Amino acid sequence: MTDLGGDQQVQEEVLEGLAEAVNHRKWFSSMAFPYLGDDPIEIGSGFGDYALEWAPRVRRFTCTEAEPHRLDELRARMAEEAANVEVRHMLLPSEETASHTGLVTYNVLEHIEDHVGALRSMSRLVLPGSALVIVVPAFMIAMSRVDIATGHVRRYTKKTMREAVLAAGLEIEVLRYANILGFFGYFVSAKLLGQAPRPGRIVRIYDRFVLPATRWWEGIFGAPFGQSVVCVARTPVSS
Repeated sequence: MTDLGGDQQVQEEVLEGLAEAVNHRKWFSSMAFPYLGDDPIEIGSGFGDYALEWAPRVRRFTCTEAEPHRLDELRARMAEEAANVEVRHMLLPSEETASHTGLVTYNVLEHIEDHVGALRSMSRLVLPGSALVIVVPAFMIAMSRVDIATGHVRRYTKKTMREAVLAAGLEIEVLRYANILGFFGYFVSAKLLGQAPRPGRIVRIYDRFVLPATRWWEGIFGAPFGQSVVCVARTPVSS
C-alpha cells in the first residue's frame, strides 16, 4: 500500500475510535465473508481489527500495512491473537504478483492518488476470477478537514467507483451505498464541526443503538446513499 500521508496521529485516533464501534465492524466485515476463499489478503490492515473478524474463517490470512509504527503493533498483536495470520509490509502500486483467493481493502483506496494503478496492483495479488471487496468513503460533499488530515485525496460515488474499477480491468459484481445514518453523523461531526471520530461515549452509543437499526433497515430496503461505497469486483477469468 502507498504511504497514506496525512497526520499519523489523527489517523490512529480515527482507527482507535472505529475499534470501539463493534457493531459497525461486524456489519462491514460480514460483507466480505462470501468472497474470502481460504487464503485472502487485506490491503491496509491498520491495527488489525477487521483481520481478527476474518482470520478465524479462513485457513490462512495475510495482513499488510505501510506505516511502520502500525506495522510493528500489527505484528505484535497478530502474533498473540491469530496464529494463522502473516503480517507484511506492502506499498502500492507495485508489480508484485501472488495467488491469494480473495482481497479486502477498507478505507484505503481514497488515500492513493493513482487509485486505478493500485487496483491493478491488487488484482495481481489474487487468482483469476477472485473477488476484491472494496469499501471507500462516499460523496465529495462530505470531504472535510478530517479527511484531509487523514490523507484522503477523494471520496467516491458509485459512478466514480465504477469508473476506477472498470479502468483497472476488473468486473463489477456488487456496487452499492451503505450506512445512511452514518453519512449524516459524519457530515455533522467532521464536515460542519471539524471533529474526527474518537473513542468515547458518543461512538459507543451510536454503535450500540443506531447502527443495528441502520443495518436492519438497509438489509430490507437498501440505501440510496450512505457514508460508504461498497464494491465487490472480480478479476477476469483466464481464457
